[in-house]
Amino acid sequence: MLSISIVGASGYVGGELLRLLLEHPQVTVQQATSERLAGQYVYGSHPNLRGRTTLRYTAQAELAPCDVLILALPHGAAARRIEHWAGLAGRIIDCSADFRLRDPAAYARWYGEEHPAAEWLDRFVYGLPELHREEIRAASYVSGVGCNATAVNLALLPLVRAGLLLPGRPVVADVKVGSSEAGAQGNDGSHHPERSGVVRSFAPVGHRHTAEVLQESGLDDLHVSVTSVELVRGALATCHAWVAPGTTERDLWKAYRAATADEPFLRLVHDRGGIHRHPEPKILAGSNYADLGWALEEESGRVVALCAIDNLMKGAAGAAVQCLNLMCDWDERTALGFAGLHPA
Repeated sequence: MLSISIVGASGYVGGELLRLLLEHPQVTVQQATSERLAGQYVYGSHPNLRGRTTLRYTAQAELAPCDVLILALPHGAAARRIEHWAGLAGRIIDCSADFRLRDPAAYARWYGEEHPAAEWLDRFVYGLPELHREEIRAASYVSGVGCNATAVNLALLPLVRAGLLLPGRPVVADVKVGSSEAGAQGNDGSHHPERSGVVRSFAPVGHRHTAEVLQESGLDDLHVSVTSVELVRGALATCHAWVAPGTTERDLWKAYRAATADEPFLRLVHDRGGIHRHPEPKILAGSNYADLGWALEEESGRVVALCAIDNLMKGAAGAAVQCLNLMCDWDERTALGFAGLHPA
């Protein structure tokens, strides 16, 4: 059994990591840290785990060496102590944004500061298996993925891989997200009377996850907006792109089937009728699936590319466990078989 410790386990991503790894047949959760809750049972902050574990939170200072360390810390915390973390485990998965970008200049542009450990950037593999599966298999260090970036990257993946996007035309992505994306610590915007019932433009321009899509898609004319909506879990990317004149539904079917056929967590959703004929995040809650679909406006060449995910799963903890499975040469579906709920 592989020993795994989770640093920053009291947040939403940490809770999902615990839920998944406690069911994983190949691992033992050795320690889970929380500075604020050290000494308390983890099920006190993750009540769904009551009866599943008697693990107590420990402080970071009490961490012992382990086989794999998963970091679920706030932005900046992993990078500032990366040498320390690397001394505790030979393999690290970092769920934060600290090591997602390869270019230090891009990091400075999008995060407004110099990277505190820039020499480590090229040691991490970007943790989206659909893009970097073989690199992840061989990696000792894997970065997290931005949930919004994951939804946009996967929405566009079939079009990018098939070379269908029309050169010289922009791609515009609107991502609608649930409240859990803001994390477990409350703020003015997540206060229930302010958050409930909203359709609030959160980041109409300049969202940091744009940098990940630019890096991973190779696009150079991309515009991302993020909108908060009445959901707890979930993200839906609606991407407007243009394809060459004469592109047909058959061409898109071919591109999407090619992109999803061998992917265990990509599902094609493009039905002619029914209320679930397009991807919808609600039915993905708790699952690691990403549902992909599209609509084609043939007269203009506009394709609306869609991707729905659970932001805490395929956009964070689920992707981390999928990467763990690849790094350890296990079936990448291990502990990730939950299909979601309907109705929910």
